[in-house]
Amino acid sequence: MAYEKIVAVYDKAAKAKEAARALEASGFPAGDISLLNRDSLTDAEIHEAGLWRRLFGRNVGDHESTVYGRTIESGGAVLTLRTADTEVPRAMKILDVHSPVDVNERSTSLGVAPPAARSSVSQAMPGARAVTKEEVLRLAEEQLDVGKRQVETGRARVRRFVTERPVETQVTLHEEHAEMLRRAVTDPSLIRDVDWSDKTIEITETAEQAVVNKTAHVAEEVVIRREGSDHVETVKGTVRRQQVELERLPRDTRDIKKAA
Repeated sequence: MAYEKIVAVYDKAAKAKEAARALEASGFPAGDISLLNRDSLTDAEIHEAGLWRRLFGRNVGDHESTVYGRTIESGGAVLTLRTADTEVPRAMKILDVHSPVDVNERSTSLGVAPPAARSSVSQAMPGARAVTKEEVLRLAEEQLDVGKRQVETGRARVRRFVTERPVETQVTLHEEHAEMLRRAVTDPSLIRDVDWSDKTIEITETAEQAVVNKTAHVAEEVVIRREGSDHVETVKGTVRRQQVELERLPRDTRDIKKAA
């Protein structure tokens, strides 16, 4: 898309501001509109020889530079608009409604005659002027945007089961058995207590046996959980970027001969 810069000169800064507001109301972006006056330029900048060529292009004539500087010195303003070439006629109509200065006429009155013919400035209207044409190449650039997603890397299973192992322990068991002992009696008085009847005495023999019981208790706990950890991974890739270069092409010698 081609762009042009339109310049309109106003004797009063207030008129320039009104024109700027009218452009914005018609849909022209405020960022593409600029106002130059005594508030935005120093005295040194106003009288700088190459200021206007630096701002508007090298094709700006001396008579235009003189008009721009003298207008700002006297309290006026220079309004600029950068817009697409297709919007130039509409923008000029809006600017001319606010009565901009006729640069050629003003330069003549200041004693600086404009050149007879100028190809760099649109002469469609006496006030607002399109002074610079631009061709725009937009350069694109890619950026690496790394996101994250969760994937399943495996499964873990914890299974509880029963095993058996032989165990042994020692226990002391007590036994009681009948035993008959004989001992001599020497006391003669015991004869008076002799019982000549038959008699039987029974003694119970005992023995301890091991009795096995099993008791259960909780020996330990196994906690099952997922534990997270972070690590830094370098992600590599390639991104594209558009660049531009300027190549000076030699003139065709045949064109030079034809011109001669």
